[in-house]
Amino acid sequence: MTGRAALLAVTIGAALRCAAALAFAAALSFAAAGAEPKSPAATAVRMVVIANFENGADTGDKPGEYQFWVEREHLDEVLKVRGASGPVRRNGQGLYGLLLQNLTPFLLDPRFDFSKTYWLFTGISGVDPQVASVGSAAWARWVINGDELREIDDREIPASWPYGLFAIGSMKPNTLPSDPNSFGSVESADELGMAYPLNRGLAQWAFNLTRAVAIPDTPQLARQREAWKGYPNAQRPPFVLLGETLGSVRYWHGPRRTQWARDWVKLWTHGEGTFVMTNMESQAAARTMDTFSRLGFVDLQRVMVLRTASNPSGPPPGVDPLASIGDEAPGQVAAYEANYRVGAPVIHELLTGWRRYEDAIPQAAFK
Repeated sequence: MTGRAALLAVTIGAALRCAAALAFAAALSFAAAGAEPKSPAATAVRMVVIANFENGADTGDKPGEYQFWVEREHLDEVLKVRGASGPVRRNGQGLYGLLLQNLTPFLLDPRFDFSKTYWLFTGISGVDPQVASVGSAAWARWVINGDELREIDDREIPASWPYGLFAIGSMKPNTLPSDPNSFGSVESADELGMAYPLNRGLAQWAFNLTRAVAIPDTPQLARQREAWKGYPNAQRPPFVLLGETLGSVRYWHGPRRTQWARDWVKLWTHGEGTFVMTNMESQAAARTMDTFSRLGFVDLQRVMVLRTASNPSGPPPGVDPLASIGDEAPGQVAAYEANYRVGAPVIHELLTGWRRYEDAIPQAAFK
């Protein structure tokens, strides 16, 4: 991410963590007072797309994660939401759009009913070069929390350790917590807030629908890919895949931390997940949606996460990490484009087929 995007992500992450706690308290106060959090005349929301940041205005200038959605989906109607720093937008086809920092105020607004809403969280990410190339798009089956862990400086770790990052409640890397009193129940990573499982059938359905989408390639991307000798997936033109997203407010970079991310995702998904994308917001957004799902505001089974690659999670072979960290040109705009190109067919299918999908979440068989 750019420095501005990273700063926004840190700010958003902190705000969302605070907002989730406030939302929980607000919902409990509704229940204690015997009041319903939604108005009987609330508008049923069909589909919401959420981006993380925008460069300047929502339309007409340098694009960020949000602008293509606003312009191409004609999200022209502007709605003011109490407590939000910016507007919620919508079009006449039932699609709403907003920035992540405004999610909690939107969810708490009694004018809207989210009981059958589908959610698409989009955004740019670093990508594991073993798995995919810059510009590629990955539908997630899990969102992994990369923030809450124990850490020892790598210069002070035992010689046999690969790195100094390990689970709270554990005493070495790549082991789950051994003391259930130290970090909740070890039986469910979801209960620990470390791995948020998404609807795998829905993710597979979305992937099947979009796997053949052509993501635009450029000569600049092709030249960058030449440096990735020995990494065949990093040398492919952009493509669509299934794979997990790891969120952490630390902007990490390099081959050793990439290996940690691979291991961390495997650990918390019991070997089923594959690390593909790293970013700074997914964990906070997943926690917010998990909280509101437990409180009955949203259906977590209708949540989708699509992340696209703006840069590799480490440098090409033979390049120092400091020479490549934060280098997202020309990958950033390619990732914005991929977000829209791959996400739009899913949104359009859900909206045009609403009679079928309102009460029956689309599913596809998965391994």
